[in-house]
Amino acid sequence: MTASTGSTASPEPSAASSGSPAAATDTLDVLIVGAGISGIGAAYYLGREHPRRSYAILEARGALGGTWDLFRYPGIRSDSDLQTFGYEFKPWRDEDAIAGGAKILAYLRETAAENGIDGHIRFHTKVIAAAWSSVDARWSVEVERTDTGERSTLTCSWLFCAAGYYRYDQGFTPHFEGRERFGGQIVHPQLWPEDLDYAGKRVVVIGSGATAVTLIPALAETAGHVVMLQRTPTYIMPVPAKDKIANALGSVFGAERGYALARRKNIFRQQAVWKLCQRYPNAARKIIRRINARLLPEGYPVDEHFNPPYGPWDQRLCAVPDADLFRAISAGTASVVTDRIETFTETGIRLASGRELEADIIVTATGLNVQAMGGTTLSVDGRVVNLADTVAYKGMMLSGVPNFAYSIGYTNSSWTLKVGLLCEHFCRLLTHMDAHGYQVARPVVADEEMPLRPFLDFGAGYIRRVLDQLPRQGDQAPWLTSMDYAGDVRLLRRLPVEDAQLHLSSADAAVPAKMGS
Repeated sequence: MTASTGSTASPEPSAASSGSPAAATDTLDVLIVGAGISGIGAAYYLGREHPRRSYAILEARGALGGTWDLFRYPGIRSDSDLQTFGYEFKPWRDEDAIAGGAKILAYLRETAAENGIDGHIRFHTKVIAAAWSSVDARWSVEVERTDTGERSTLTCSWLFCAAGYYRYDQGFTPHFEGRERFGGQIVHPQLWPEDLDYAGKRVVVIGSGATAVTLIPALAETAGHVVMLQRTPTYIMPVPAKDKIANALGSVFGAERGYALARRKNIFRQQAVWKLCQRYPNAARKIIRRINARLLPEGYPVDEHFNPPYGPWDQRLCAVPDADLFRAISAGTASVVTDRIETFTETGIRLASGRELEADIIVTATGLNVQAMGGTTLSVDGRVVNLADTVAYKGMMLSGVPNFAYSIGYTNSSWTLKVGLLCEHFCRLLTHMDAHGYQVARPVVADEEMPLRPFLDFGAGYIRRVLDQLPRQGDQAPWLTSMDYAGDVRLLRRLPVEDAQLHLSSADAAVPAKMGS
């Protein structure tokens, strides 16, 4: 496999900016797609570093918050501590380090309101396609009102995709033989019914990832019994719901200073655990198994249900606050079954082993449908951009695609740590371009024979299913999608913005004749 520069592009005229709420104009400096944790963060940094630039946030749904407004299943919470999952610029003041969805949503709403970001959000506005014109040096963005179906076009100098990586309207559910025969209710966590009554019911949760291990202890509080049905075990580690050290630091040093110190502590801890798992997977496996065994009843078949066939952190390690999943298993209100599904029946599920699980409700916690760049069709001078032909530049731009940035967080640590660094670097790039009279930035791969590999070195099923639809990454900076926070601090925060493989130009450069260079 060799490197490709994807689509090409070129210069852009200087964007006049006003900093006033963007709802009054269809011509903007920056369009941010998505009003979730990434989009709100991007808007904050843009407003702080470039207050005169006009911007709008386009949100397909009717509320801000992204994941934290969408998911309503019982027990919804973070699986990272809020000292690192929260924004660097806004201290997390709640005593819970692993927090419920409602608290996180309140935090995001407060952030947007405090910084005037909520006035820039256009709700019920979905991006359909974005077309870059080298002649105009601008993006034309086709949008659709999700409530009326009306379509219109906006233009912008920069397009910033902060739409996350999965489809909001549809979760992933594999084909289950006999599904239509089941007489009970089948629910996907992404579309959880508000009126679902599971009290006293027999519930089978299919899956063993972050959603399943969150759901099961919450359901077990009132359900008759909950079974976690998994095909393959997952690494699961208990973490304290409250970070006593972080709370003590806040009490002693005050909210802001204490938050900064706790954040550094937790960043170090996250990176240390990940590096331990990467460098010494066998030792890490033994440590995790020992912890699991200590939390489970004596004689429990740990190796059958909690000993994955892959190494720690080849997929995301699931965290359970205060060992709540293990406590539910020990109490007998939840259990784990490791087997394959043969078919759904009228009353439950028959497994490959011949065992039958009776159920009133089946929850398919079977993952996400990945949707790159919010599902937007990108084109450059009339040529559609095939994402698989592009290479990720610094984990935030695409080769050959001008004035387009995106934010994808860490898979091995708190998502927002990476997003904050990317947003900072984006603003630094704008400042550099302003200072030198540039209006267009286009990454170009210098070595077209550079070996390429998948966009994310991550074994999760939802990523593997779409690898052929995602951009690639190279084998060296700046073409790496880094998962190393310390390295990213150096690259994105400290090193100069200038790079030989980032072509900067002014708007009056004659570009169409140079396409393909």
